[in-house]
Amino acid sequence: MRAGVLALQGDVEEHAYAFRRAAEELGLSMEVVQVKRPEQLSQIDVLAIPGGESTTIGALARRAGLLEPLRKAIRGGLPTLGTCAGAVFMAKEAVDAVVGATGQPLLGVMGISVVRNAFGRQRESFEAELELGELGKLRGVFIRAPAIVKGEADVKLLGPVEHPQLGRVYTAAIQRHMVATVFHPELSNTALHRYLLKQAKK
Repeated sequence: MRAGVLALQGDVEEHAYAFRRAAEELGLSMEVVQVKRPEQLSQIDVLAIPGGESTTIGALARRAGLLEPLRKAIRGGLPTLGTCAGAVFMAKEAVDAVVGATGQPLLGVMGISVVRNAFGRQRESFEAELELGELGKLRGVFIRAPAIVKGEADVKLLGPVEHPQLGRVYTAAIQRHMVATVFHPELSNTALHRYLLKQAKK
């Protein structure tokens, strides 16, 4: 099996390590590919879009000719995990908590609306225990985290928390073969990477 990590910007190595650990735990033979070119998308079974800076990831994906190939691959059923900035990049709608609309490039493949920087800046990072339904219980690491504020009818919104300005928001979402989290699961455990590998095996 081959796992891809979009390697334009962000915590690429952490996702690669989490995939390798997850594969070991599931007894799978695994190769991790750093995805930087469109043709690599046809060579992988799962994809992670890491955290980082969503505007930069979008701009670099456009420059590399990856925007439309990513959309096509994910819409075609490629199991995909987007974490933090990756969740913003996958969303159909995204605004910033401070500046509002950003006009940044989005894949628009997942039916969620996201508010960037909803939980503050870098110095306001935190960790929390989360209950994520079928994804299980895990510890979430929140770093300049966005918030998922709504989802389309077939989106499962998970991990609700109360936000002082936004009201009830969500820390994760599942839509068919796609998973988005506003936290960094790759920094705490392999649960979501195992979940994605199991989706690929199906």
